[in-house]
This record gives sequence, structure tokens and C-alpha cells, in this order.
Amino acid sequence: MIVRRAQECDFPGFLALAGQVEHWFGPMVEEPGFHDAVHAHLRRSMALVAETPEAGIVGGLLFGAEPPVHHVHWLVVAEAGRGKGVGRALMAGATERFVRGPGTLEVVTFGADHPGAVASGARVFYASLGFTPAEAAEPGPEGGSRQVYRRTVG
Repeated sequence: MIVRRAQECDFPGFLALAGQVEHWFGPMVEEPGFHDAVHAHLRRSMALVAETPEAGIVGGLLFGAEPPVHHVHWLVVAEAGRGKGVGRALMAGATERFVRGPGTLEVVTFGADHPGAVASGARVFYASLGFTPAEAAEPGPEGGSRQVYRRTVG
């Protein structure tokens, strides 16, 4: 598996990943706002993909930084790639490429009561990377609860 900066030609791969998680996050594949967000991250070179020769794109990440705060805006691993280090590799790639200086790294993930909290493994995943639960965040577009997870960096 390699992790690389995403390019415009990877846009269909982001849509394919989004299609696998809409039941947790709400509509994305047909949403112009999601398309705009992905294209904006691609233009700013703040998007990564993980790919394998066999399966193509198996994960994607959209990142933002307003130092000293850095944000994982979106991280999705294809169902076939879950539990195989894809998410960990994307996070390592993002930290290496985008995080400068001391500060914090934040991600908004499912609240503890959200059905995707356990099924997706997201909360356990972020905790395994040293993130700790912080304040509640605005509910997701599907109405489910969200929570900020935060980690000190650098």
C-alpha cells in the first residue's frame, strides 16, 4: 500500500469511498457541497489517498490546518481495507506532510450513542492513535451525534 497526495483524477475514488459510508454520515455522493469540499482539498493539495495495486484506492483523507490547530476533515477506509492499517497509514501520512510545530490535531467523529460509533470502529481507532474525547460537536447531516477527539502534536 502507498499513501500519496490525491489528484483530481482520484475524485471518483473519493465518491466510491463516500458511497460506502453514507449510511453513517448521511448523503455525500450526490451532494454538490461534498463535491465542492473534495475539489477544494484537491486544489490545495490537502487530500491523501491510500492505494494498492490489487484494489486501487482503499482510503481517503481530507485535511485542514490553521496552526496551531490541525483538522482531519474526513477519513474513510473502504470496507475491504478496514483493520489492515489503511487508516493508520493515512493518519501518519497526514501528520508527516501537513502538521508543523506544536499544537493540536482534531477530528470530529461519532458520538458514543451513534450507531456508527461501534460499527465503524472510529472511536476506538482514534483512541488507539492517542486522541482523547473532548467536547460535543454539532450533529451530523443525518442527525446523529458527533464528538471532537483531540491529540497534542509536536
